[in-house]
Amino acid sequence: MRAAAISTPKLDKMPGMFFSANPKELKGTAHSLLDDKMQKRRPKTFGMDMKAYLRSMIPHLESGMKSSKSKDILSAAEVMQWSLSLEKLLANQTGQKVFGSFLKSEFSEENIEFWLACEDYKKTESDLLPCKAEEIYKVFVHSDAAKQINIDFRTRESTAKKIKAPTPTCFDEAQKVIYTLMEKDSYPRFLKSDIYLNLLNDLQANSLK
Repeated sequence: MRAAAISTPKLDKMPGMFFSANPKELKGTAHSLLDDKMQKRRPKTFGMDMKAYLRSMIPHLESGMKSSKSKDILSAAEVMQWSLSLEKLLANQTGQKVFGSFLKSEFSEENIEFWLACEDYKKTESDLLPCKAEEIYKVFVHSDAAKQINIDFRTRESTAKKIKAPTPTCFDEAQKVIYTLMEKDSYPRFLKSDIYLNLLNDLQANSLK
């Protein structure tokens, strides 16, 4: 599995900490120190970015408003449902995004991307199946795929044969393998992660306001 690039917010320039008779030299030194600090602080920015992302999806956390019945606003009860099963989590669009962000932090986002691609594929019109099947295969299943999923050789070969005469179910076998992998491996860690627990705690605290 490959590491996915995580966006890092730009830091404001810090004043130089060393004195120099040459202003250009001082400016260069300050930039060098800034670059070093940015490198050291990058691993921490994921949590900051994720917190900002979650707050952007949940307006009432910032405004102090109590939970509404609007489908655009997440509730603590809804997030608690995610802990019942992976199926419950993936049935929720916001849950998909939050879980996807967690998988990015573990460098395994190709799993949910493939699962979602399969769900979309099943809804594809029959005349578009060949084109979409080939695309999914090349991106996720092929041995040289850019986002190769972790499936066994037999399943990979079986899927390769099925897409030659594509049907809405030709990726079902591979999708089931990936679902089981997420369910037994990534999902339990997600429920213990700061991403999930902080979101749930924020929503529960907000509901008491």
